[in-house]
Amino acid sequence: MLTRKVSKLFMYILLIVIAAVFLFPIVFMIVSSLKVDESQILSDMSGIKGFIPYGKLGLKNYFDVFKNMAFGKFYFNSVLITTITVMLGLVVNSMLAFALARYEFKGSKYIIIGVLALMIIPIEAVVIPMLLMVNKWGVMDTYIVQILPYIADPLYIFLFYQFFRELPTSLEEAAVIDGSSYFRIYWQIGLPLSKPVFVSVGILCSIARWGEFLWPLMTTRGEEHRPLTVAIQQLFTINPKNWGDIFAFATMITIPLLIIFVIFQKYFVDSIASSGIKG
Repeated sequence: MLTRKVSKLFMYILLIVIAAVFLFPIVFMIVSSLKVDESQILSDMSGIKGFIPYGKLGLKNYFDVFKNMAFGKFYFNSVLITTITVMLGLVVNSMLAFALARYEFKGSKYIIIGVLALMIIPIEAVVIPMLLMVNKWGVMDTYIVQILPYIADPLYIFLFYQFFRELPTSLEEAAVIDGSSYFRIYWQIGLPLSKPVFVSVGILCSIARWGEFLWPLMTTRGEEHRPLTVAIQQLFTINPKNWGDIFAFATMITIPLLIIFVIFQKYFVDSIASSGIKG
């Protein structure tokens, strides 16, 4: 009994330490964004004081971000690109995964193998051919070029595939007997039962698209379609750098994703537990 309590206590301590490792950079960023004195921010970066809100505090850095750049436009671009990509991605990836998981057809196994193979190819390996293609299509510096390449994703197809493969077949067989089409089975049976994996993939896709930097950097040339991740680079071109503004900008990028994760974390955990993200 004592051994079990000690083991449980050790596990809690370990989890607290791991949580602290992930939370400390966020706490440091938020606290630094509230410090108005630039010299204080620089001096606190090398010590524990960087995590302590003291001295002259305020929202001046946030106001400066809105005053010195078109933050609202950049924010709108990121929201639009992320929302459309996630919505279209959920539909396309889930439909393909449902077909692969529930129906066997000629070549389906090879498609699954291809999806698994594509998961190990990093975006950096294909970014140059992609850039040449979109430049030839004439969609550079548009919303389309930042959305279209990321709608279908092998990782999300695989996650949906793992989940759909574990669904019971009884409801599906009953629907086939009633004369339901494949799309109707997907729409009326597959979707209602797959809320956890939809939320999980939605969160993962939102994080990936919201934080995407390399592709929009290469495909946007002006501020009209530039997302937040590229826009923040403008603050690093100013000398001397205003770290208060940089931390404020970074905080406003990070907070929305934290809120989304906190709201939907239950579904995210349920998805991992039930979809079988396993070998």
